[in-house]
Amino acid sequence: MKIGLYFGSFNPIHNGHLIVAQQLLEQAGLDKIWFVLSPQNPFKQNSELLHENSRLLILERAIEGNPSFEVCDEEFRLPRPSYTIDTLNHLALKYKEHTFWVIMGSDNLEHFTAWKNYEDILTNFKIIVYSRGAVDEKWEHYKNLLLFDAPYIHISATYIRHLVKQGKSIRYLVPEQVEEEIKKCFE
Repeated sequence: MKIGLYFGSFNPIHNGHLIVAQQLLEQAGLDKIWFVLSPQNPFKQNSELLHENSRLLILERAIEGNPSFEVCDEEFRLPRPSYTIDTLNHLALKYKEHTFWVIMGSDNLEHFTAWKNYEDILTNFKIIVYSRGAVDEKWEHYKNLLLFDAPYIHISATYIRHLVKQGKSIRYLVPEQVEEEIKKCFE
């Protein structure tokens, strides 16, 4: 199977994530998308993150009913912080029957050279980049890097957390089935 790996802190997951995932599933011809929940991203402060088990529960509930989406919690059992290359190598060994494609926004591509062993990711895995603006020409010659358009929906987890902390509505920003669960994280 051709699996798209959508890495993220999902702090919390929101409708923008889900819309992009569905679009890329179809445009890239993927069989499934695994949402790889990162309990500790090396580029984020732990104090910013909702508890990892809360994020996992919210993520699981958010994708219920979509047989093409699955949650991957493998990083919960790997050393922290979570590095994409380590997770990719782990998954490639564990699931030899699958091919894995990394999903990232073009904004992440701007900082990709700061990732641990980014050259190994470029060499050994396909990368699906969804556009969030222009992509630097220096990436155009990489055969494993594929560019796709996806709707640009300016929703951020930071904005959602800000609204919840102020007691404001997050309706239509997150899946309805997780709205109350997200609010509980701030009680």
